[in-house]
Amino acid sequence: MRIGIDARFYGPIGKGLGRYTQKLIENLEKIDEGNQYFVFLKKENFAEYVPQNKNFQKVLADFRWYGFAEQLKFPRLLKKYQLDLMHFPHFNVPIFYFGRFIVTIHDLILLNYPTIRSSTLSPALYWLKFTAYKLVISSAVHRSNRIIAVSRFTKKDILKNYLRIPEEKVVVTYEACDDYCLFNFRKDDDILPRYGISKPFFLYVGNVYPHKNPERLVLAMKKIEKENVDAELVFVGSEDYFYKRLETLVTENGIKNIVFAGFVPDYDLDALFRNALAYVRPSLHEGFELPGLEAMSRGTPVLAADYPCSREILGDSAYYFDGKDVEDIAKALQDIYSSEALRQDLAKKGYAQAKKYSWKKMSRQTLELYEKIKSR
Repeated sequence: MRIGIDARFYGPIGKGLGRYTQKLIENLEKIDEGNQYFVFLKKENFAEYVPQNKNFQKVLADFRWYGFAEQLKFPRLLKKYQLDLMHFPHFNVPIFYFGRFIVTIHDLILLNYPTIRSSTLSPALYWLKFTAYKLVISSAVHRSNRIIAVSRFTKKDILKNYLRIPEEKVVVTYEACDDYCLFNFRKDDDILPRYGISKPFFLYVGNVYPHKNPERLVLAMKKIEKENVDAELVFVGSEDYFYKRLETLVTENGIKNIVFAGFVPDYDLDALFRNALAYVRPSLHEGFELPGLEAMSRGTPVLAADYPCSREILGDSAYYFDGKDVEDIAKALQDIYSSEALRQDLAKKGYAQAKKYSWKKMSRQTLELYEKIKSR
């Protein structure tokens, strides 16, 4: 079978999508000696992928995500390779691609949170883009041979939004995390002050889009200041419009003990995880809880908003709070701060929880799905 994989998100340039695509390909190379694969990459990541299996061939597909070339030129390129099956690891399937394909849907956040606060675009451009998004994802969902959801929560979300899709069309394959603990010759005591960290601290890593709920988290920090909790909240993430807006909120409300560390390289980030009181995940909606699992794999206790996806993925290994209640978030922060026994118990449970997930298992399940479609 001739299988294509849209790997334009491959590697760091694609962030979470890039990691999923990279791990899928790397593990398929290890387990599949029979099928022939064509891996389509952008110019930015073309050299990054080096095939390790003779049946894997990389192809330059330098088409910008969500652009007109993706819709018009990419399908023509795919047609040249006479594919039996194409796998799109994201919803951006070209409307004019008419071959057999499966699509991975990681989440439907934009459908559930269609707010102008999530964008830097003007209102008119935002709603135009939102309409195009709905059209593309609806086309992908309805025309695909199968849909991969990365959690039961996401599968339920898909079936809720697209009522005509039969349940058996949506298959759940869980993502996974790696053990990212890195050997470091530098002392942690030398690393923490470099980012302005001078006290015990809670850690937040990633972007601060509205559905991530960072505003309530910083307001909870203001509340625990009054309870004599002498701890900091450290935000790690490259400065962008949304981080600047959060910094403005912190300044306007006079909230202390907030540290914006900016971008932190892997070795230093590992030190932050090792020394954090807890990793805090206040997000109200995700398709999978990979950051929480990554924190657990490092032995870091996890505080998480209580909603179905976090319960599904993190199980009883996280300490939960009501993400819409600032008082409850503050109470969770206080509980973790004041109890070393609680932190040690969560760290132990979390490490075991992270081990339940495997990229190899995910790839094997995906390969089985390819084979089922082939036999139809």
